[in-house]
Amino acid sequence: MESQIQISDLENIISEKIFIKIEKWNLYLGDAGLARNLAIECISNKDQDTSEAAKISLQAINVKVGDGFKNIPLIDLVTSSQILELEEILESFFN
Repeated sequence: MESQIQISDLENIISEKIFIKIEKWNLYLGDAGLARNLAIECISNKDQDTSEAAKISLQAINVKVGDGFKNIPLIDLVTSSQILELEEILESFFN
């Protein structure tokens, strides 16, 4: 039960703070349905330092584009400032 609470707590934070950047458009991961998967990945990588955990987790999530025939790693769709934001979230969440 504790791990489910942790996943949900981290998912909620990620949902509201991390977004995909397409041109001038921001799509928050909660709206895109990607926050839970990222939270699970981040928790599974918590034994890494936060910078590495954030990058590994973002790299592990593939985002389906169009009809789903093409996948793009989530890390390619977020800005460097969003990666830093995720690192800060993980730092405060895991400590």
